[in-house]
Formats: sequence, C-alpha cells, structure tokens
Amino acid sequence: MINKRENKLNDLSGKEWIKFTKSWFIHRPPRRKEEEMLHPAKFPESLIEEFISFFTKKGEWVLDPFLGTGSTLLAAGNLGRNAVGIELKKNYYKTSLKRIKKNNYSTKLLAINGDSRELKFLLEKNNLRNIKFNYAITSPPYWNQLNRNSIRQKEREKKGLETKYSSSKKDISNIATYEDFIEVQSKIFDNVYDLMEVGGYLTIITNNVYTNGKLYPLAFDTAIALTKRGNKSWVLKDEKIWLQDDKKLIALGIYNAWVGNRHHQYCLIFRKENE
Repeated sequence: MINKRENKLNDLSGKEWIKFTKSWFIHRPPRRKEEEMLHPAKFPESLIEEFISFFTKKGEWVLDPFLGTGSTLLAAGNLGRNAVGIELKKNYYKTSLKRIKKNNYSTKLLAINGDSRELKFLLEKNNLRNIKFNYAITSPPYWNQLNRNSIRQKEREKKGLETKYSSSKKDISNIATYEDFIEVQSKIFDNVYDLMEVGGYLTIITNNVYTNGKLYPLAFDTAIALTKRGNKSWVLKDEKIWLQDDKKLIALGIYNAWVGNRHHQYCLIFRKENE
C-alpha cells in the first residue's frame, strides 16, 4: 500500500488511491439547481471533485478552459485548491461569479470571460502570467451535438431552457466540419500545455457523437490528436468511463435501424511529460 507521507501527487490514502484507479465508475450527481439548469450540458461538481482530489494537493492550481457555469471553480474551492476558468458566453460567466460569491472560499478562484484560443493573453490581462497549473479538467463541446434537434433538447425547449451553447462564431460548437473542430480544439489544448507544470495532468470529459446517420469517434480522435502535436504533444495515460445508469431510455430508431442510447462518457487522462 502507498504510504500517505510519501504521496507526491495528492492527499489521498492508499485505499482511496486504488479505488479511484478503477477504469469505470457510476456517478449519480444530485439534482441540478435552478441556476445550473441554464447550461445545456453542465457537469457536476461532485464528479470534478473526485478528479481534483486525485490529481492535486491542497493549495495547488487547477485550470478549466471551458468553464460553463463554474463547476470546476466550485469543486476546487470546496477542496481548498486554487482555480482559473475561461468562459466565452457572458451569461454563463456571470453565473459562475454569482455561484462563487455565495461561498466563502479561502482559495483564489477566478472566472474569466473570453476565448480560450487567447488563453495566455487572458491570464496576462488578469495578472496571472506567472502561474503554472498543476492540473486541468474540462468538458469541451461535443462538436455539434447540441445543435441537433434531439428528443432531449426538445424537453429543454419546452421548459424555456437553452438548447445550445451560443450562436457566436467564436464558439467551437458552431464549427461546421468535424475535421476543423478537432484541429481548433487541439490548438486550445496546445495553450493549456504551455501553462502546465511538467508532470501535470489533463482530464477531458467527452464522448463520441452520432449525427447524420453515423458515429463520429470524437473521444478517440481527441485522444489521438492531442498526442500528435509535435513539441506540445500530451501523453495519453488512460481513460475512465463514467457510466450514467440514471438516464432514461429513449426509443431511438426502434423498428427501423440501430441507434444506441449512449449512457456513458469518456474521461481521457493525459500528462505533460516534457517542457
């Protein structure tokens, strides 16, 4: 068993460490609060906390280049970590600020409104140029998934909730072609690479995407693309599969053709091993 006093990565016991390394897990988050429903694809603080607990120690720095409504910042604050998040859409950014303000966190938590393609500039603008991050965790848009008229999106529409991230041309979910999306997403993680400590980890929560009658292997292509970036290549270390057994089944393609009910997410784990 790992001796906690010799633990170089986190503050966990050996038992907690081993439990987290299981390649699949079931996570049933609490129901989303009203302010969190604004975002069409929010991921839960309770899930992010598990990853931050494993990949950082108290007082270290966490980065999220696709912040949404602030889940990563709240998770970091709950665990005594510092964190920075970048969010393109202004109302999601404002929601992040409100959610942080409600809590009396002792660490530094900063939400920044802007485009992660300008990550270095945004950090310099906010007097954060000297920070090296120990860990990054995020869930980018799943290409054009939210722009399709799916059954689940119709349910949100009936409730008067947003069904897509934004109509902004800067929003990578609005990129027309799959190949262009993969390349632009990769460039954003090039920026993250530059800001990470050597030995720091990156977790990307993503999925494959079914559209126009076929499956696009977004999770797999993301993993491949990030490992082929020349001197900014991430090393793919593993994947954890989040099983979502609390999602209801929908009659997709019934009596006609195969369309699967996708009730899992891929949590891809990368590491920066070279400067």
